[in-house]
Amino acid sequence: MKVSSEFAQGLASDRFVVTAELLPTAGVDQAAIQAMNQAVGGTAVAVNVADNPFGPVTSSLAASSVLLQAGREPIYQIVSRDRNRLAIQSDVLGAATLGIKHVLCLTGYHQSLTGYPESANVYDIDSVQMIDTIQQMNDKQALIKGEAIEGGFAMLIGAVANPYLRPIPLNMMKLTKKVAAGARFIQTQAIFDVAPLVEWLNAAQAEGIMDKAAILVGVMPLASAVEAEELRNSFTDFVIPDSIIERLKGAGGPDDQKKEGIAICTEVIKEIKALDGVKGIHILSGGKESVVPELMAAAGL
Repeated sequence: MKVSSEFAQGLASDRFVVTAELLPTAGVDQAAIQAMNQAVGGTAVAVNVADNPFGPVTSSLAASSVLLQAGREPIYQIVSRDRNRLAIQSDVLGAATLGIKHVLCLTGYHQSLTGYPESANVYDIDSVQMIDTIQQMNDKQALIKGEAIEGGFAMLIGAVANPYLRPIPLNMMKLTKKVAAGARFIQTQAIFDVAPLVEWLNAAQAEGIMDKAAILVGVMPLASAVEAEELRNSFTDFVIPDSIIERLKGAGGPDDQKKEGIAICTEVIKEIKALDGVKGIHILSGGKESVVPELMAAAGL
């Protein structure tokens, strides 16, 4: 079955698509999620809901449902770190039952990076196998073991990619597997240096990726030099050049550094928009949802 949504239509059109991220908090107040959604503004056609990236927060499934009720199209994120194949199929069925139409499949950060290093991981299936499982649910209207899905099932599947991962052939091997399994949109990790992205895009173009999946390049407005250094030191997928950190430091106090972070991100967005093969951008707000409208205005979106 084909997914009918504004996000799906945007990916199939000539428009430059903008998605954004919402990072739930450890709370039970729907109004808080609705406030974060309103803070994102109206530019983003769909909003990702992070799935416990740094520790326990309101579930991505529940927060996605709140967004949907508020009139926003959610992209339900699900990590294989915390679920086996039974739970994954159940949660995706639950998402479809609630009316959610988009899912982003990730492996997830290791539990040692969540503040709960003693937690047992699962990793029953990896992100490629998760994509394949959900695509089978789409194509065969059935679960892994062949049990029929009642009522009709349709989910637009996405995956993540890290353009900084080298060597490029290994990067392309991983990306090609995700697309072959059924990923129809790719959201990348945050880009701070466009040159490696260009090399990655050229390789993806040569592999025919752009003909099968829409590429949404991740961007992130940094709030300070301290935040930049913490991200770079803690997570290998945040590749932030020294020049950007020094630029943030040289901007002055906290407010000035925040403005400089928006200026840097705006420059990156404008460079990305000029690249062939890019369908849009994905704003990784890191819990700073209120900065999204300001960033979009500065970038002319």
